[in-house]
Amino acid sequence: MKKMSLISLSWPILVETLLFMMLGFVDVFALSQYDDLASASVGTANQVAGICNILFSVTSTASAIIIAQNLGANNRTKATQTASLSIFFNFMLGLLVSLILVFFNKPMLSALGAKGKVLSFGSEYLVIVGSFMFGQAIINSINVVFRSHGYTRIPMYITVVMNILNTVLDLTFVFGWFGMPVLGVRGVAIATTFSRIIGAVIIIIIFFKKVEKISMFKFLFPFPFKDFGLMLKVGIPAAFESINYNLSQLIVTAIALKFMTENEYITRGYTQNITNIFYIFSLSIGQGAQILTSYYVGAKKFDTAYRELLKSLLLGYGLTAVMCTLGVIFRHQLLDIFTDNPEVIAIGGDLIIINVILEAGRCTNLIIINSLRGAGDVFFPTGAAIFSMWILSTLGSYILVAVCGWGIYGMWLALASDECFRAVLMIFRWKNGRWREKSLATAENPEQTA
Repeated sequence: MKKMSLISLSWPILVETLLFMMLGFVDVFALSQYDDLASASVGTANQVAGICNILFSVTSTASAIIIAQNLGANNRTKATQTASLSIFFNFMLGLLVSLILVFFNKPMLSALGAKGKVLSFGSEYLVIVGSFMFGQAIINSINVVFRSHGYTRIPMYITVVMNILNTVLDLTFVFGWFGMPVLGVRGVAIATTFSRIIGAVIIIIIFFKKVEKISMFKFLFPFPFKDFGLMLKVGIPAAFESINYNLSQLIVTAIALKFMTENEYITRGYTQNITNIFYIFSLSIGQGAQILTSYYVGAKKFDTAYRELLKSLLLGYGLTAVMCTLGVIFRHQLLDIFTDNPEVIAIGGDLIIINVILEAGRCTNLIIINSLRGAGDVFFPTGAAIFSMWILSTLGSYILVAVCGWGIYGMWLALASDECFRAVLMIFRWKNGRWREKSLATAENPEQTA
């Protein structure tokens, strides 16, 4: 197990997250130079791929917590068994998802409203990319094991390689570089798939040289049903929170489409693209804090876990404050990148100011919720999310937008109230210490962990 600190864990996760976001962006950007409909089609197809990644996160999220806790408890055997179980399950699930995407992609895209050329382009993309979705499942599950052992730089380096390959091949196949034929959507799909294949091969080789041995899969015989049940018990609530968020946002989008003016709706999209960058630091710190909390809870060092979370929050607040301040100062310049519509720029500028309140709550949630999960306390954050997202965010948006007529400003206030309300709940949950009773680890050598 590598020696860990919050900074050493978090900054590679930050870079990896940015690079992973770039993978989809490069596909859409390259195709936008080829055909607008093709670009929009890949964006729609990537929504389907995003749903698949949520499915893969069920066991990978759980295994991250259980592995780190057992490493903290000096139970390397249980950590290895959990890793083997997670990789095996994600591989099998990935195979199933690949088959579904290859043979049933058109009904799935149609359900999202795709038709005509959008449906044709999207289907062409998913047939190729979907055929190797099991490779992405393997990458996700092994990345989690690396992180749990403190090796957060390795996934980052592999993502760099995948990004470079994907970008070069995208441009080659879309623009016909080096005498290659112009393949459009098919070329982008081939580029994405090939970069994932290379990434999967590299990560598997490094994994069995650096962390585990191929013999780890002996722990699957006989099949550990009890441990598998524990993974589902931890993973399903965490995944359901993501699913719940995506569903509530679909309803919020429908409210925006129905009750907002065209300029307000346009402003919403541009402002979200800008403010997504504001919380990338909190997201990375939250994932780093989860690894540390899991390790300390497994080692029964609850006071250390408590103090480290407070340090994580201070760092998150500081970086978020810097990003929000820069965003407020340069809000008009940022919006100028997307549009020259003066009304959109004026409204967007106001929203970026209001967004400061939202980011304070979101920063708190991203860090504390991840730490609560790391401690094994997975049900409370999910229950709070179900209540707050649907009552304050979704219903609140409808009341403030449709009933009160506050437009996009009302929607932003509703979203901010959801984040801030949950933030208060999470602070009280962390301070009351109930998470100290949720440890999932078993010490292999109790004398060392007392």
